[in-house]
Amino acid sequence: MTLADRLAQAKKTKAKEPEAAAPTGGAPARRQRNVDPFADVKRSVHQTLLENLGPKLYDARMTQSELETKVRQTLQEVLQTEATPLTGADRTRIAQDIADDILGYGPLEPFLRDPDVTEIMVNGPDSIYVERAGKLYPVEGGFTDEAHLRRTIEKIVGRVGRRVDESSPMVDARLPDGSRVNAIIAPLALDGALLTIRKFAAEPYRADDLVGFGTLSRTVADFLAACVKGRLNILVSGGTGAGKTTTLNVLSSFLPEDERIITIEDAAELQLDQQHVLRLEARPPNIEGKGEVRIRDLVRNSLRMRPDRIVVGEVRDAAALDMLQAMNTGHDGSICTVHANSPRDVLSRLETMVLMAGIDLPLRAIREQVAGAVDLIVHLSRFKDGTRRFTHITEVVGMEGDVITLQDLFLYDYGMGVDDAGRSKGTLKSTGLRPKFLEKLSDNGVQVDPQIFAFEKFAR
Repeated sequence: MTLADRLAQAKKTKAKEPEAAAPTGGAPARRQRNVDPFADVKRSVHQTLLENLGPKLYDARMTQSELETKVRQTLQEVLQTEATPLTGADRTRIAQDIADDILGYGPLEPFLRDPDVTEIMVNGPDSIYVERAGKLYPVEGGFTDEAHLRRTIEKIVGRVGRRVDESSPMVDARLPDGSRVNAIIAPLALDGALLTIRKFAAEPYRADDLVGFGTLSRTVADFLAACVKGRLNILVSGGTGAGKTTTLNVLSSFLPEDERIITIEDAAELQLDQQHVLRLEARPPNIEGKGEVRIRDLVRNSLRMRPDRIVVGEVRDAAALDMLQAMNTGHDGSICTVHANSPRDVLSRLETMVLMAGIDLPLRAIREQVAGAVDLIVHLSRFKDGTRRFTHITEVVGMEGDVITLQDLFLYDYGMGVDDAGRSKGTLKSTGLRPKFLEKLSDNGVQVDPQIFAFEKFAR
């Protein structure tokens, strides 16, 4: 059967295909899938391409650019071997789709290339959503079938030494550019494999970018830079998608060039420009359930590596105890992130995570550890309009009785309302309180203008 015959057959199949019946119960209905009339053509050309290239696809001596050139040249040759009624646009589209599948991640490639897309959500082979400017949109396109989606997931996780199968159906991974990947498959995902990719900018955001976005003010950015250089221990808190990792990357950019920095993450995402950076990444257990290396193990090991600064991507378990001990034993200037709804909730979360270590510590002892270790909490929130904002810059003052005392240095002014587009017009404003740690900053050679703490009237 020629390529033209296969194309005609595919179009007839599409014309005869009955409409999907309305669901009668059970799983929720998915959007009706758009059948690709070129599916058979793509499958045939794809197979012929693989047969022609063979082991060249895995030749370690070829660079990525050489491999891409070879694939595209061979692809054009295969497409021209048979007469076909394809238009130039259709031929280009088929060539691009097949190249994406072999060289990249198939239907996801257009969205990975799109700089306006910040998150990609695959809800099965025929349902893809993307996030643009904080809003979710369904998009056309999809995977050929469940097997196609599974192959793509396995390609992603395999490149960073992870695995996903029935014995380990959930996995966290990353793309080469640092974008965060989460996949979950059957039997946990009932309606097909699910894939979520949180994209990272090609160039990491800097403080100037966050100021330009309105995430924080220039005054607060300069103040946070002084806090990092003055070796304060800082926690970045917020909910999912609030921008904690981006903020951690920005704060880490303030670290001095002449210091030894160790980063510890579940999946390596931070992009630091300093020369003396050592990157550590946790490891899940192997297929036999052995070989796991947790964040806690890496924090302990980092203390033997003569660090000047320790940057932890996220503390979510008993690693909190080791992190607090590091902050309390001479490793000032550490930075990490914590999931929490407010600065006060950060303290409760830390107490809970310390208790997860299985050590029978009195609650007061834990709170004294927290109060002695943490100097500053930077809290972010994601608003309904999709924007992210710094909402609290809060100092951990110390203990009063059995309670850890906090004082807000800067707060977000919600009373300023919204503009015509529904975006919040609020900004961070000083509460008029001067932090107790100014002396510590001064001891480390960092001076802060007290005028930045002058009270700013809040809108009502």
